[in-house]
Amino acid sequence: MYKSIELLDKAIVKCHKCPRLVQWREEVAVVKRKAYENEKYWGKPVPGFGSSKPKMLIVGLAPGAHGANRTGRIFTGDSSGDWLYGSLHRIGIAKIAISTSRDDGQELRDTRISMAVRCAPPENKPTTEERDACAPFFENELELIAPTVRSFVALGSFGWQVLIKSLKAQGHKVPSGKFGHGSTLKYLHDGVSYLIVGSYHPSQQNTFTGKLTKPMLDSVLKKAAKFAGLL
Repeated sequence: MYKSIELLDKAIVKCHKCPRLVQWREEVAVVKRKAYENEKYWGKPVPGFGSSKPKMLIVGLAPGAHGANRTGRIFTGDSSGDWLYGSLHRIGIAKIAISTSRDDGQELRDTRISMAVRCAPPENKPTTEERDACAPFFENELELIAPTVRSFVALGSFGWQVLIKSLKAQGHKVPSGKFGHGSTLKYLHDGVSYLIVGSYHPSQQNTFTGKLTKPMLDSVLKKAAKFAGLL
């Protein structure tokens, strides 16, 4: 167990636990996408981003092969990131509306973004074993932000499942409930109120087809931010 977010982040970046993911993330960083062939890819596990004392935590699936695996920051450098940071900017939490690189000046107010799996997986599909191997990092992160965090946004059913499993591992009596866009679970733990909200993932698959719209994403993030006292 790491005693600070900084130490945890350093440990995450050095991880080589899952051979398939290590091979894939490094291969992508060498082969590259034509549009980014002159860029140096990050090609390592990706730590969380944002406040180390957040009131709201957003949980995604895993880094994108040519997004976070290239830039080194979650939801950065691809269209999913444009959607997420764009929405956070509209509701007054992100400093700027885009997230293009680790040195673009982006900042989040009292909010942190994390993920269930830290390495880019082939076809965006980590295995159950890879998810479980990565779980201790996420549980450690949850423990470190426990004093301040009050609301959670799970982007996609994978993030929803990992979040609830990890909270339960820490003794939270999370009520049962199915994932869906706008699904909410409210509960008490040690006399403190918590809220979990589900959202469709801002993947191209969902945004191109209109399954997820900007007002839908704004609404979910606003609900969680209000509950946490951010708005």
